[in-house]
Amino acid sequence: MKIGVLSDPHSRSDLQALAVEKLIGEGAEALLHAGDLCIEENLRRLKESGLPYAAVFGNNDSPLLPLAGEYRIRQEPWYFKVGDLKVKMMHLPYYLTPDADLVVYGHTHRFSCERKGETLFLNPGEICAREAPSCSCVLLERKERGWEILRFILPTDVAAPVWERERRFLPF
Repeated sequence: MKIGVLSDPHSRSDLQALAVEKLIGEGAEALLHAGDLCIEENLRRLKESGLPYAAVFGNNDSPLLPLAGEYRIRQEPWYFKVGDLKVKMMHLPYYLTPDADLVVYGHTHRFSCERKGETLFLNPGEICAREAPSCSCVLLERKERGWEILRFILPTDVAAPVWERERRFLPF
């Protein structure tokens, strides 16, 4: 199963829309969002994608707390399954323990992926292009021999931005 992973759009619903569209166009079958959505429009975009999705509240998401019944968003850490994959998702990187197949987090605004034992730890980077002049999201797939990580990067400091891609494979 191909899983789209995003985090930290803050109020940049325009960039979140582009990232969701890119992930769907590349074959995402589910979306995971590691928080700091900040505005309802970013939650709505996930719901309207038509894909199964899950999101966690970030440290800037207190205005969204009353919407928990309307959207699939929970407090961190949140354990759930995507297919046969056990996922732990959070915004703040405080629960980085290898107690799931996939641990997704955000907050740092920096892309990171590493495997420890059987667990993949993944931060997709930021959507909002605040720390770097680019928007970042990830398409992830667990294969028979390891994790395929396809990172998409959209430069925001050029007149006609084009998505760049960076591929990694982390064997088991």
